[in-house]
Amino acid sequence: MKILVVDDEKSLVKGIKFNLENEGYQVDAEYDGEAAVRLAKENEYDLIILDLMMPKKDGLQACQEIRMFSTVPIIILTAKDEDSDKLMGFESGADDYITKPFNILELKARVRALLRRATITAAPQEKEEPDLLQAGNITLAPRQREARNAGEPVDLTIKEYDLIEFLMRHAGAVYTRDQLLNLVWGYDYQGDTRTVDVHIRRLREKLEADPANPSHIITKWGIGYYFKE
Repeated sequence: MKILVVDDEKSLVKGIKFNLENEGYQVDAEYDGEAAVRLAKENEYDLIILDLMMPKKDGLQACQEIRMFSTVPIIILTAKDEDSDKLMGFESGADDYITKPFNILELKARVRALLRRATITAAPQEKEEPDLLQAGNITLAPRQREARNAGEPVDLTIKEYDLIEFLMRHAGAVYTRDQLLNLVWGYDYQGDTRTVDVHIRRLREKLEADPANPSHIITKWGIGYYFKE
C-alpha cells in the first residue's frame, strides 16, 4: 500500500511517515499543496493525507484538484476544530478528517478503515450478492464498486459509494443521521451529523436527474434519509 503525506510541518510529516512505514506502508512525503497535486497525478496512491493549511495551495484546493482526476481516499488534517472547516473538507471531496493534535494510533485507525473499504472489491464475494443494484437511472455494480447515472459512469468517493450502496440495499428503511454515521462510516466516528447532509447532497448532484427534486435519495423531514425504489 502506497500513501502520500503532505504537511508543511516537516517534523510532523517525519513522525507520520515513520509510524506508517512501521505498519508496512510505502510512504511519500511532501510539504505544500502544489506538490500534493503533482505527485497525485504522477503516481498511483492508495491513500493521501493532506494538511488543511499549507503554502502554495491549501489542503482544500489541493483536494478539489485531486478529485478532478482521482477518487483516491483522502484524509484532511486540520489544526482547527471548527465544524465549518470539517464540512468544507467534505465539500472538497475528502473522505475523513482528523484534528491536530492527534494520537498517532487514531490516525493509523483511520488509515486502516479507509484502506479496508477501498480494497473491499478484492475480498471474496458471497454468491448470492446481486451483480447490480438498480433503481431508475441509478445503477451500482457492487463487485466493482462502480456507479452509473443513466448509463454514464459516475466517480464517487469511498464514503459516497458506501452511503449510496447502504441506502440502496436497505431501500425504504429510514435512517437518522447518527445511525448512518455509525453504520456507514464503520468505526467510532466523532464527526458532526451534517457530514451526512453533505454526502447526501453530493450524491444527489451526481446521481439524481433533478437534484433539487430527488426521486430516490429522499429526506424524511425531522428524521433522516431513505432510498425510494
